[in-house]
Amino acid sequence: MLAVVFPGQGSQYVGMGKDFYESFPKVRDIFEIASNSIGIDMAKLCFHSTDEELKLTENTQPSVLTVSIAIYEVIKEMLTDVSFYAGHSLGEYSACVASGIMNFSDAVYAVRKRGQFMQEAVPVGAGAMAAIVGVPFELVERVCSEVEGVVEPANYNSSEQIVIAGEKDKVEEAAKRLKELGAKRVVMLNVSAPFHCSLMEPAAVKLKKILDDIDFFDANVPVVSNVTARDVVSGSEERELLVKQVTSSVKWYQSILFMKEKGVDLFVEVGPSRILSGLIKKTDRGLKTINVEKLSDLDKLEKGLSL
Repeated sequence: MLAVVFPGQGSQYVGMGKDFYESFPKVRDIFEIASNSIGIDMAKLCFHSTDEELKLTENTQPSVLTVSIAIYEVIKEMLTDVSFYAGHSLGEYSACVASGIMNFSDAVYAVRKRGQFMQEAVPVGAGAMAAIVGVPFELVERVCSEVEGVVEPANYNSSEQIVIAGEKDKVEEAAKRLKELGAKRVVMLNVSAPFHCSLMEPAAVKLKKILDDIDFFDANVPVVSNVTARDVVSGSEERELLVKQVTSSVKWYQSILFMKEKGVDLFVEVGPSRILSGLIKKTDRGLKTINVEKLSDLDKLEKGLSL
């Protein structure tokens, strides 16, 4: 069984998708739709901006979504019998577009606003995120609960890695304790805001107003929600989950296990970088992954699907 997964923030880089853009009119059409939706030259942003400009959350989110869906449009005819779509955080919007839950132009508009709201929710420098490697989830959860203030699990990425988020000094305190309790690595992340924790509540409130004005449809193929790590078909349910997602942990590890339990043995990662393929392999070495981010990956995909 096959699942298609889409990356989130952190996968972006200047030049992503350029070879597809130069080779396929349908890709240029997708970029044009995105540009018209939010009033930004998406090709210029993705191909000719700076790392710093692209790293701004309000730019990252629509650009990663655009590149992911542009590549997906090229390969979707090859992807017969998809059982699930899923995406990491921002990537869940790509999954919603691929599954038919959202129109692409609406999704680009929504994630542009989502990025702005998330950036505005916490003053720059007041929040932080840290990756914790090599300790059980339960220990991370316990330490976070013991620290007074806001520090919470934000991303369950693999059996080996969990990311925490919250107030900067509280994240640093929890990270220090976890290092003392045996974490193999503790890495403070270079992010502009503490995503997927309760500090993002102001962003969730604003995003709800945006999503309430957008049409959501029932999925052609189920989407696996970050919030529940379960499949969703109802468009109205997915709208509610996308609001909750802003303040909730991303249950990526649990989502991969859910799809595996349902029979998925091949994951095709569509979009820039290959972060998700790495996380899936860390979760279960027996799962097959193919990532498609460059034109040269099309042969690899064709061979992988024919096995």
